[in-house]
Amino acid sequence: MMRQGVVASAAQILADVPNPAPVQPPGTQGLITIVGWAKWAALAALVVMLIITGLYFSWKSRRGDGGEGVGAIGAVLIGAVIVSASGTLVGFLAGQ
Repeated sequence: MMRQGVVASAAQILADVPNPAPVQPPGTQGLITIVGWAKWAALAALVVMLIITGLYFSWKSRRGDGGEGVGAIGAVLIGAVIVSASGTLVGFLAGQ
């Protein structure tokens, strides 16, 4: 019984904690621009890496070693997903 009271009290305390809307600090527009450029550059690099990995995979498959390149293509695609979803992931982890 006492444990339920403690849990209810903790839930009430957490419900009373304010959750203000996120506001961009003044003077950080340049930082946001740099982050946008970095994300664009990372996606461009991943496209180039995917092309190179595809060429490597096709070259290896002609020699009979095609299975080695599949992991590399998967790693590049996972990197592209992470970079593309970075803003959403950070927002989710921050609770917004």
